[in-house]
Amino acid sequence: MGTFAVINPATGETVAEYPDATAEEIEAGLASAQQAYKEWARKTTVAERAALAKRAAELFEERKDELGAIINREMGKPLDQSVGEAEFSGAITAAFADNAEQWLADEELQVEDGLKTFFRFQGLGVILGIMPWNYPYYQVARFAVPNLILGNTIILKHAAQCPESALALEKLFRDAGFPEGAYVNVFATHDQIADIIADDRIQGVSLTGSERAGAIVAEQAGRALKKCVLELGGSDVFLVLDTDDLDHAVEHAVGGRMENTGQACNGSKRIVVLDKYFDEFKEKFVAAIGGQSYGDDFGPLSSAQATKTLSGQVQGAIDQGAEVLVGDNEPEGNLFTPTVLSGITPSMDVYSQELFGPVAQLYKVSSDEEAIELANSSPYGLGSVVICDDLERAERVGDQLDVGMVFIGGAGLEGADVPFGGVKKSGYGRELGKVGMLEFANKKLFRFAQK
Repeated sequence: MGTFAVINPATGETVAEYPDATAEEIEAGLASAQQAYKEWARKTTVAERAALAKRAAELFEERKDELGAIINREMGKPLDQSVGEAEFSGAITAAFADNAEQWLADEELQVEDGLKTFFRFQGLGVILGIMPWNYPYYQVARFAVPNLILGNTIILKHAAQCPESALALEKLFRDAGFPEGAYVNVFATHDQIADIIADDRIQGVSLTGSERAGAIVAEQAGRALKKCVLELGGSDVFLVLDTDDLDHAVEHAVGGRMENTGQACNGSKRIVVLDKYFDEFKEKFVAAIGGQSYGDDFGPLSSAQATKTLSGQVQGAIDQGAEVLVGDNEPEGNLFTPTVLSGITPSMDVYSQELFGPVAQLYKVSSDEEAIELANSSPYGLGSVVICDDLERAERVGDQLDVGMVFIGGAGLEGADVPFGGVKKSGYGRELGKVGMLEFANKKLFRFAQK
C-alpha cells in the first residue's frame, strides 16, 4: 500500500489508494511551480490574482456538498461540519480576495531625512505547504490563498489520509483559472519533503501539524535558510472566572471541547473553573458532555492510530490517579465516548499532554492568579477562552496568559479575516488577516534620492 490512502474511520474500509510521487513527478512539480512564479505571478497584478481567488471562493460554495462528502469519509468529520468547513474555506478565500489590494498597498515610512521611502509587498517564489488531516480544506485555504494573491506559487503536500481532498483542491484552483504550476499537489514521502525543502527553488515552508513534525521541518528549513511558519499543537485553557450565566459558560466549554470531535489544535482542552462556580459547573458540564450524540455532535476519531494514542493517554491518566467523571475509555472501532477527567496533578503525564479527541480535563482554582499559573504551566501556547462578565478583569487576565490568542466571553470566535497562531511549543508565525498575508512577502524597500 502507498503512503496515501483513504481509510474510512467509521468502518475501517480502505476506499482508495494512491501511489507516492516519483522523483520525476516531484521535479516536474517544482519546475512547474517555478515557471508559474516567473511567467505568471511576477507578471500579473494583485487585482488580477485576487479575481481568480474570488472565483475559487465561489467554487468552494458551489461544491460544498461534494467537498464535504470527501472529508467525511477521509477523516470522519460529521457531514454538516464537513460542509461547513468547505463554506468557511470559501469565506476565507473571499476575505483575502476582497482585502488584498488594501492589505498589500505600499506602506509609506516616515523617515528623519524626509526622503520618499516605502515598503512594497511582493511574492518570494515557490512556497511549500505541509498540511494536516483535521481540517483538510480550511488549513489549505488559509495558507495557499493569501500566497497565491501575494504572488507566490504553491507546492502542497497534504496529509497521507487526505489524498482525495488534496486532488479536489488542486482541481478547484485550476478550475478557478489559476494557471498550471500556480498550485501543485504532490504525494510526497517524508524523504522527498526533505529534498524539496532543500531545493533552491523553494523560498519558504509552512507546516500545520504535530510538535514533532514541526521540529523536524524547522530544522530542515533552518539548514536551508528558508523562512518557516509553524502552527502546531495546543492545550488551550477555558477559564470560568466570573459570570451570571453559567449555562452560557457550559455551552461554550462543550462547544470548544467537542468541535471536530475534539480534534482541533485550539480546542478548549483544559477547563479551569473558579471554586465558587465549580460544583454547579461540573454537574452541568459532565451531563452535557455525556449527552453528546454520535453522528450529530461528534464522529469517529480520524484513524485507528489516533484512537490508540488517545486511549493510551487516558489510561495513563487513570493509572496515575485521575478520576473519570464520564466516559469509559473503551472505544468501539474509532468511536471514542466523550470523556471528562478530573483530579489531575502536575506529576501526571496528562498534565502536560495534548489530548486530541473528545476528552476534557477539569480543574478547580481559587483565584485568578492560580488560574493564570495553571494556564501558563502548559508547554503549549496557542489560544484561550476567558469567561468573565467584568471585561476589564478578563482583559487583565488575558494579558498575563502565555498564548497567541485570547477569546473573551466565548469559544469559537475565529473569523475569515482574524489572525491565528500561537507561541511556545504551539509554533510561530501567523495565518489569516493582513499579518498572515505578509508572512511570505518580500518586504521590498524603495527609497528615492529626492523628496
